Parts: sequence; C-alpha cells; structure tokens
Amino acid sequence: MDERIVTNHELKEDTFEGTIRPDSIDEYIGQSEVKDNLNIFMKAALMRDESLDHVLLYGPPGLGKTTLAYIIANEMGSNIKTTSGPAIEKSGDLAAILSTLEPGDVLFIDEIHRIPRFIEEILYSAMEDFTLDIIVGSDASSRNIRIDLPKFTLVGATTRAGDLTGPLRDRFGIVSKLNFYTEDELKQIVLRTSRVLNTSITESAALELARRSRGTPRIANRLFKRVRDYALVMSDGNIDLDITKMALERLKVDEFGLDATDYNLLNAIIEKFNGGPVGIDALASSIGEEASTIEDVYEPYLLQNGFLKRTNRGRIVTEKAYEHLKKTTN
Repeated sequence: MDERIVTNHELKEDTFEGTIRPDSIDEYIGQSEVKDNLNIFMKAALMRDESLDHVLLYGPPGLGKTTLAYIIANEMGSNIKTTSGPAIEKSGDLAAILSTLEPGDVLFIDEIHRIPRFIEEILYSAMEDFTLDIIVGSDASSRNIRIDLPKFTLVGATTRAGDLTGPLRDRFGIVSKLNFYTEDELKQIVLRTSRVLNTSITESAALELARRSRGTPRIANRLFKRVRDYALVMSDGNIDLDITKMALERLKVDEFGLDATDYNLLNAIIEKFNGGPVGIDALASSIGEEASTIEDVYEPYLLQNGFLKRTNRGRIVTEKAYEHLKKTTN
C-alpha cells in the first residue's frame, strides 16, 4: 500500500528536507510571532553570554519544529544533538546523551511527551540545576551518583502539549505554539525550495501547490518534489500551472488538499452514521484505523477548514463537506 502523500507525518522520502532547511531565523518563513520572539530571546542570551532558556515547541506535525531547533543551534553558535521520546527507554539512555553535551549545546527531543515518567523525573534536575542523579547497582549495594552537567538548552517538540505533565512543562522558559501556514507563506516556501533545488516554477504553480498543502510546509515540499518529477518526464522540466494541476489530479489531491483518505473518513460518517455524531472509537473501527491516528493525522486539517465538527457526542460532518463531496443531507 502506498504511503499517504498529504500526511503531515514524516515519510522516508522526506530525507531531502535536510537539504532545503533554512540555516538562520531570517530565512525561516512563517510563524512570525514565534520567530520574532525567539530572535529576541536568542540575541539577549548571546549578549549575556548565557545559554538560551529551555524551549518547548508544540503544534501539528510538519510545521517546522525540527527546523527551528536547528536554527536555534546555528544562531547560538552551538552544536545540536537529537533524539526522541520513544528512544529514551531507560535512565542510562538519558545519561549517555546528557554526558556528551558541551557548554551551550542544544539537545533536541522530538515527541517529548512520550518520555517515560521515571525518565522525566531524572530530566527535571538536568533542566533546572544542570545535574544528573542516577542510581547504580541494586538493592543493598546501590548508590546514588551525581554528575554535574554543562549549561545547555533543551528544545522539546510535541504534537500533544496536553500530554505533558505540569512539572515538565513548567521547566521550559520559552513555550511557543506553531500554527498552520497561510497560502502566501506556503507559496514563498515553495518558491524558496525551487531556488534551492534549482528548478523553475511559475508564481501561479507555486500558489496552486500552496493551496493544496493543508497549511503544512512538509506537505508543500513533498508535493513540489512529486510535481517536479512530472514536469521533468512529461514536459520540459519547468513547473507551470498546467503541469501542476495535471500532476496533482493524478496524485488524487483535490483543490482543498483532500485525498482519498479524507474522502473515506467523511463518506464513512455520512453513509454509515448519517452524518454523525459518531464516537471516535466507532469511527476508527468503521474505517479500519487507530483512533489516535484519526485524532493526530486526519482530523486537525478537516476541523481547521470546517469539513468536520467535534462535539461532546462525537464527530459531525458539516454542510461544507456535504457540498464538497456533492452529497445531500437526509
């Protein structure tokens, strides 16, 4: 089964993202409020010759949290070490990472909400006092070892800020939410990607890609890459509006950025549950998906753009969705 092209989660083919990632805060497009605030905080920390406060970035996948972590390291003139919540399974894993940090380094933990609770408690002292307390040995022979750590900046990223515990969230001095991008911002990102990858694209084609990218730079760049292939094989390699529309039609991404998966979910609610309301578990069973996948991957864009409503009784398909799917209400 092919991977879903308009998912905002990272796919194997997204490895090229590293080559088009901006290096500085000035190059970063969108998220103007977050960007402006971070710029001030970083400059102030550099003027004081201090490490930046710990930073928590939250919001849907694909909006640039990882990119911002790398930019913070670049702007602060420091190295970055990356890991993820699920990769830290025991205290030794965390100790191994923290003990390699140099003064001023940035430690980026993706999916930080998935760190085990007992690991999280060890992280508190590392963030607050820059010390690491670990227990070695077992039973009567066990002893506590304290390791002093250099001042560092932890950048945590999460798609589920509500899953973070209060004590962990409170230890971040800078907390920023990333929002979906506007069409114009996505257009500028597509144009920048075309320059970096040395591919010609018209303004109208860039705007069309932006419109179908679900407010997400990762999807915009992925669609650009696919359309570039069509332009190379079926045209002269230059991306114009006609080749863009043809490619996206073949990729089954409509003018709102909806694909077959979105249609399947909306049609299931309409045809199997009379338009809703339907509970998340019943909906998940009806389309053969995990409830968490629907909540994290499918729903955010459908809710944001008015195709779906979430109520206390369950999900409801909106009038806009009926019109778009050319369905009639009962």
